[in-house]
Amino acid sequence: MSRKIELLAPGGDVNAVKAAIVAGANAVYCGLDTFNARNRASNLSFDELNGALRLAHEYGCEIFLTLNVVILEHEMGALFKLLNQLVNTTLDGIIVQDLGLFNIVKKHFPTLHIHASTQLTTHNESQVEFLARIGATRVNLSRELNLTEIKILTDVAHKCDVLTEVFVHGALCIAFSGQCYSSSVSVGNSGNRGRCSQACRDEYEPTAMGNKHPLNLKDNSAYFDLPELVAAGVDSLKVEGRIKGANYVHTVIDSWRKQIDTFVQTGNLIEDDSSLYKVFNRNFTNKFLTGDMTKNMFTDNPRDHSFDHANEKSNAISVVQIYDAQQELSTQKSEIDSLVKKKIEFLDISKRELRFEFSGQLNQPFTVTLVINDKNDSSLINESANLNTEQSQRFEVQSQMVMHTADKSVVDIAAIDKRFKTFSNANFEIKNMDYTNLGDNLSIPFKELARIKKQVAFLLNEGKDVLAPVELPKLVNHEKAENKTTLSVLISDIKDAHLCNLTDGDIYFKLPESFRTDNDKYINVFLEHPQLIPWFPAVLIGKDFDEAVRLLEMAKPKLIISNNTGVAYKAVQMGIDWIAGPLLNTTNSYALLTLQEDLNAKGAFISNEINKQQMRSIKRPNNFKMMYSIYHPILMMTSRQCFFQQTVGCKKPRIDASCMLSCKKETTVTNVKGISFAIDKQKGGYPSIYNHEQFLNMDIVTDYADKFDEFMIDLTDIGSGDKEKLDKAVLLAHFQDLISGQTQAADQLNHMVKVKTRQQYVEGLNS
Repeated sequence: MSRKIELLAPGGDVNAVKAAIVAGANAVYCGLDTFNARNRASNLSFDELNGALRLAHEYGCEIFLTLNVVILEHEMGALFKLLNQLVNTTLDGIIVQDLGLFNIVKKHFPTLHIHASTQLTTHNESQVEFLARIGATRVNLSRELNLTEIKILTDVAHKCDVLTEVFVHGALCIAFSGQCYSSSVSVGNSGNRGRCSQACRDEYEPTAMGNKHPLNLKDNSAYFDLPELVAAGVDSLKVEGRIKGANYVHTVIDSWRKQIDTFVQTGNLIEDDSSLYKVFNRNFTNKFLTGDMTKNMFTDNPRDHSFDHANEKSNAISVVQIYDAQQELSTQKSEIDSLVKKKIEFLDISKRELRFEFSGQLNQPFTVTLVINDKNDSSLINESANLNTEQSQRFEVQSQMVMHTADKSVVDIAAIDKRFKTFSNANFEIKNMDYTNLGDNLSIPFKELARIKKQVAFLLNEGKDVLAPVELPKLVNHEKAENKTTLSVLISDIKDAHLCNLTDGDIYFKLPESFRTDNDKYINVFLEHPQLIPWFPAVLIGKDFDEAVRLLEMAKPKLIISNNTGVAYKAVQMGIDWIAGPLLNTTNSYALLTLQEDLNAKGAFISNEINKQQMRSIKRPNNFKMMYSIYHPILMMTSRQCFFQQTVGCKKPRIDASCMLSCKKETTVTNVKGISFAIDKQKGGYPSIYNHEQFLNMDIVTDYADKFDEFMIDLTDIGSGDKEKLDKAVLLAHFQDLISGQTQAADQLNHMVKVKTRQQYVEGLNS
């Protein structure tokens, strides 16, 4: 086998990065203390990142930096400062969620390679094509996909010159990544900002099936699916775990390294996966990958199963047997700890020592000699070491003209210090600046001294030109096309089509996530009711994406709302106008530019996750609509798994296509604080969990009437659970009064909508 299979490891701190390198990772992904979706990891400082880059590259390992959160407008200055630093490192790629970052990098930092984060929920072919268009060089595919779906998307990616990576080990989210809002609903701890509070791991009141952790999945392990992943063409096998430590990383990466090498060399697999059970695990499943989604994917224990597995392996039943099994595993864990510490002990990421020698005499060139000392020795990677081996590099740079007697400006110690002491930075610590062989009262043109400094910078930057800083461009905030603000309505039942007669605003019709193949039901809805505007969901996989595209082809709507960039990409190719839905989570002006410039969007909903202050300075592109949903059920999470197997129970042993199309169960789960959440399964929809409160934000109507072209209300009944059903015509009338400025409307709405919140508008996203 000639094709490289990349093993991609997590690096939550410096020791984890080192452990990944010595265990045989081809690449490591890690984060800084900002713009990073693992806020709870220790993460790296900028100096440590540079040290990790040097260390990794010595051993042929790449480093990718996670910038995989949505970006707030006020953070753009800090983001540009960081990107200006990153382009002058040897970083191998950045992992990105925010669509605005694609626009920024493509325009201003094109040397950075962009990897599309799993937070972008990539699961259909046209999403891959869209990401390639906006600058992605690789795409992390959704964890919920099966091998057939992965192969299809990988084939498309390779045609677009894009690589694919797939998670093969570690924690599984019950929700589609990037589509979970459970943490942000009340206090702004959003998974889209790296602050996920893991509500899916929480304890709930026992369900009818007796489960206290009904949303808790086992960990992912594709250890024995390697041949199928290789056959699918996947380029990178990714291990989750930036919150976990060096022992975990080393054990998992070492096991996978041996598995890959054995398969490449012999075509066979190692059948023993016992080492994976010696470190943190919630037991393992590969059911998403095989497309066999059963209730066995769940476990009612969210904590470490390694000691439970030790008991099972030893058939320990009695107190003595259990004690012996636990002691044996504890010993093995201690041995792992000692082994890892020994392997990484002498791997050094401290700044390299830099010494300067400045020399020059009358009628001789001015010469700068630089000596770099590096303590790492790559020969130590597979063996223990007792001492550091210091290696030196020596470079010399000369002026292109000889030194002459100074008449005004002198190239003296002060002049040289001013220019060269700046090389004491994230990579180097200047240990000595030697002027012994520099003559007195001599000079060369200072532009020649600047040229020498630039050449020194080139040598110290691994033979790359140091790029000048890019300033944050000032964007123009364009005016609304019309002074008025309209009210739009979202429905999902054709019986509500009569509401079209009660408003001058747009009426959107919400489509399901799943369609019957070659069934024209929804096509006919739009042919018979051309005033309805299709509203596409965030997730459309396989045949459901194909059917969504067929709807576009057959119904030929003039405008759509899409929460899925794949559908939007197809719409643009067909000449259909589109607006980005709220689940695309747009939080900054540059994301609006990406949508407009790369995908011809005519407008976008601004994210409901951000607060009043965070949306204040978002700037409207020219001829672009800005919209906001002011009333809707609050989606907490959507899953490809079934929430009912663990709650009310289900006779079916596994989920199949008919579940999506026919099931319409609903129930609730109640947390230990006594708060209940509605689990809602519409026909054709994925199981979803909704907050017990409706989102109702009337303040924004007066706060930002001049900013938004349209406010929307959701009258679908989806996510309402056992809440009281309200008169939609009356609700609509009150909202129209609110938009038109009638003061009594707010009181009437507060009276009608009993259980409500606007907390996201108050709290926003934590920085």
